Amino acid sequence: MALDSPYTGIVDWREVALRYGSDFEEAGGTVVTEYDVNDISMLNESPAGSAEGMKYPIAIRDKKGKEVQCRYVLTCGGLYSDRLSQISGCSREPRIVPFRGDYLVLKPEKHYLVKGNIYPVPNPRFPFLGVHFTPRMDGSIWLGPNAVLAFKREGYKMYDFNARDFADALSFSGLQKLVLRNITYGIGEMYRGIFIGAQVKILQKYIPELSLSDVLRGPAGVRAQALDRKGNLVDDFVFDGGVGDIGSRVLHVRNAPSPAATSSLAIAEMIADEVENRFSL
Repeated sequence: MALDSPYTGIVDWREVALRYGSDFEEAGGTVVTEYDVNDISMLNESPAGSAEGMKYPIAIRDKKGKEVQCRYVLTCGGLYSDRLSQISGCSREPRIVPFRGDYLVLKPEKHYLVKGNIYPVPNPRFPFLGVHFTPRMDGSIWLGPNAVLAFKREGYKMYDFNARDFADALSFSGLQKLVLRNITYGIGEMYRGIFIGAQVKILQKYIPELSLSDVLRGPAGVRAQALDRKGNLVDDFVFDGGVGDIGSRVLHVRNAPSPAATSSLAIAEMIADEVENRFSL
């Protein structure tokens, strides 16, 4: 059984995000593209002797000492949402575990095999999307992805490794329980990531004419999968704040599950409503 959606399309999400940023700046906001947050704390005194300074009592500092002063803080930290929550005194859970998804790319001379988006219905028990066929704005066609544990939170390459990120994931009881429940499937995903012929066999269920010689290794993405300590996937929106001087002024968006990009404007409206209600704006 299948559903035909003839008006399904694809966009260049990078361009959409840049446009959002431009709209935000035109409305008076400031876009910070890189900010390695190291500390979120309360200012003890008015900075630089300014009588107005304590209207913005929260200080966000990066590892280089750069500081931004805020009245309220909203974070959408993605792969680092749990760590951002922790350093502001909020809960570390749900924990973020990174899963890398490797794509294959269809050779140009075989593009005629794919005439539109082909998406399977994913199994909700697994943190895997299931292979799909995605025509891109540049004319390329991506096939996949698989899903394997990434050894680094921003580990977009197979051999990317970060000791802290890796130990953080393996020591988390939630991941241990998820792995034990799905060990056979997980091993299969790793095998298909190494041997692309095995991935092609899955793709052939949808397009039998496809062969190993028709594909090349492509890019990869990293999914910020939220897990609870019981090993359950968190597939709903999670807002989190705290109490006290800092916690009461911070709102963390802990999880925004797929299709977060497609639903971005609706999600933004929901977040704005939450900000207004929580901070009485």
